[in-house]
Amino acid sequence: MLMELLKKRRSIRQFKNKPVEQDKIDTLVEAALRSPSSRSLNPWEFVVVTDQQTIAELSTSKPHGASFMKNAPLAVVVCADPEKSDVWIEDCSIATLLLHLQAADLGLGSCWVQIRRRQHNGKQSAEGYVKKLLNLREDMVVEAIVAIGYPEEDKSEHPKSSLLYGNVSYNRYGRKK
Repeated sequence: MLMELLKKRRSIRQFKNKPVEQDKIDTLVEAALRSPSSRSLNPWEFVVVTDQQTIAELSTSKPHGASFMKNAPLAVVVCADPEKSDVWIEDCSIATLLLHLQAADLGLGSCWVQIRRRQHNGKQSAEGYVKKLLNLREDMVVEAIVAIGYPEEDKSEHPKSSLLYGNVSYNRYGRKK
């Protein structure tokens, strides 16, 4: 079952004008909260955004790669308290992946918007912009935003021939099957 889900999951940037039902939002939140975390420190925090004006403002968080989000009915901002764990980036990344997989399992599309280490403009980081917009604590960090909704576009799976099997070694680097 997981492999079928992995095959069908694609980054979706066009969404239908249809809200995501609360029970599906609740399932997405539960999936994120069930995410594994190093030493069970759970440094991640999530801001679930359904307000369309706020999503539109989030879509301007960086000059490239976020504008598609303005038409998403749902955005989940993945944040962390970096004082809780030195591997907060990894923990947030795992939680974000689980959001993507759960969205696909629910028949929803999703796409990652990188915020960490990106610029909003020449004077402010994307993270600073999002923190101010969402009234996040100063000590928090923002890794990414996941835009979620019903897909307007239908994408086929990547063919198996496109997988980078050449990047796989066995037992020692450079050893192929």
